[in-house]
Amino acid sequence: MRIAIACDHAGFEYKERLVKHLLELGHDVQDFGTHSVASMDYPDTVHPMAFAVEAGKFERGIVVCGSGNGVAITANKHQGIRCALCWQPEIASLARQHNDANVCSIPARFIAYEQAEYIVDIFLSTSFEGGRHALRVEKIAIA
Repeated sequence: MRIAIACDHAGFEYKERLVKHLLELGHDVQDFGTHSVASMDYPDTVHPMAFAVEAGKFERGIVVCGSGNGVAITANKHQGIRCALCWQPEIASLARQHNDANVCSIPARFIAYEQAEYIVDIFLSTSFEGGRHALRVEKIAIA
C-alpha cells in the first residue's frame, strides 16, 4: 500500500518507528516530516501530506502529534480527507468500516508506541463496508 505520513515534533519519535515498521511490512511510505524533535508548526507537514492523499498519490495517510487533535483538524480541512483520531484499535477499525477514513491520527502522548503500531496495522488492514455507510460518507463533503 502507498502511505503518506506526517507529524510534528511531539510525534516525531513515533513517526520514525512507524515508518520503519511500515517499510518492514512492504508498504511504500513517503515521509512528509518533520525530521527532528525541534518545535515546529504541524500544518507545515500535514497540509502537504493531505494534498497528496487527496490527489490520489497515496491510498492512506497517517498523522502523529501529541494529542492527535491538531494534525487531525488540519487534515480534515481538506475536502477529500476523512481523518479519524484513533486511540484504540476498535476506533481505527470502525473509522475504516463505517467512515471510510483515509487518514489515521495517532495521539503520541496518550498511548504506548506498541498500541500506536497495532492501531495503524488495524487501520491499514480494515476495509470500508460500504452499503448503508456509503450514503453517509457521501454526505460528508459539502462542495
